[in-house]
Amino acid sequence: MSSNNPISNFQDVPWKQRFYRSMLGYGIHFSRRSDGTINRFIMNLFDLKAQPSKQPIDGVITSDTVVDATRNLYFRLFLPSFEQNTNMPLIVYFHGGGFAYMSANSIACDDLCRNLCKKTGAVIISVNYRLSPEHKYPSQYDDGFDVLKFIDDKANTKNFPSNVNLKQCFIAGDSAGGNLAHHVTVKACEYGLRNVKLIGLIAIQPFFGGEERTESENRLVDAPVLSVKGTDWLWKTFLPEGSDRDHPACNVFGSKSVDDIKRLKFPATMVVVGGVDPLYDWQIRYYEGLKKCGKEAYLIEYPNAFHSFYGAPELKESGLLMEEVKDFIGKLIK
Repeated sequence: MSSNNPISNFQDVPWKQRFYRSMLGYGIHFSRRSDGTINRFIMNLFDLKAQPSKQPIDGVITSDTVVDATRNLYFRLFLPSFEQNTNMPLIVYFHGGGFAYMSANSIACDDLCRNLCKKTGAVIISVNYRLSPEHKYPSQYDDGFDVLKFIDDKANTKNFPSNVNLKQCFIAGDSAGGNLAHHVTVKACEYGLRNVKLIGLIAIQPFFGGEERTESENRLVDAPVLSVKGTDWLWKTFLPEGSDRDHPACNVFGSKSVDDIKRLKFPATMVVVGGVDPLYDWQIRYYEGLKKCGKEAYLIEYPNAFHSFYGAPELKESGLLMEEVKDFIGKLIK
């Protein structure tokens, strides 16, 4: 059951985190032009970056690997510097930002993947994909899939520790990254990778939608962090010209959907939802759609959580989420 309080535990976020989120919000607001484009110069003033670090920071070392310099496609590799397992799983991670904002080296994204690496003991690959509206659908999906194909070639994983197990690979993402994780997984299942085996999908508050206004959208129209007006703008900048929100990229189990995952060997999926997220109902429909297709799916619900709550590690739900992800990975690699 979702919460009736539209601000919920957002008030529990420490003031530094709230200030940072407010600054990002200002950057997003002021960088949007009336013609639907984004002033990247202004946005970059607010979207602070983190450099890769060969020296351990909070138990994790990082490095960047270029996949295609012509489209600034690269991934940031997060490696635990503490005592490692002899058989480490791999998580290919897609950051959030509505397909239009943030990057793999944004401080918020770097911090999240660093925390995920430390708490799970998994190796993380955080993908830096192209952004809309400069690059619309399906650019982001193509970038994500190209990174998967890149690491499927063992010659490109020479910088990976020898104990990384490509047969224990998870696709994960938050918000728009959760949407990306789903669609990249579909492409991978259709393609057939040689060395990488996808065994799990982790969709954290995935960004899905449709033309219909759901109950959670009507109730949480001006929710903190993400408003319905904001989601409409993001879909317009991402989807092909002339498309509506029932496009299969947005409404994956809608009337226009062309991806029939019933026929695919789709991996077990963990769907994380928050009760104070206007996307709540769409995320529940995604979970239910997977179940109707006969796929293994697990729903993790935090009734008082707002959209992107996982970016505030001080929140109780953030710690619980890391434990859930760790348990999900552990269950599937046994």
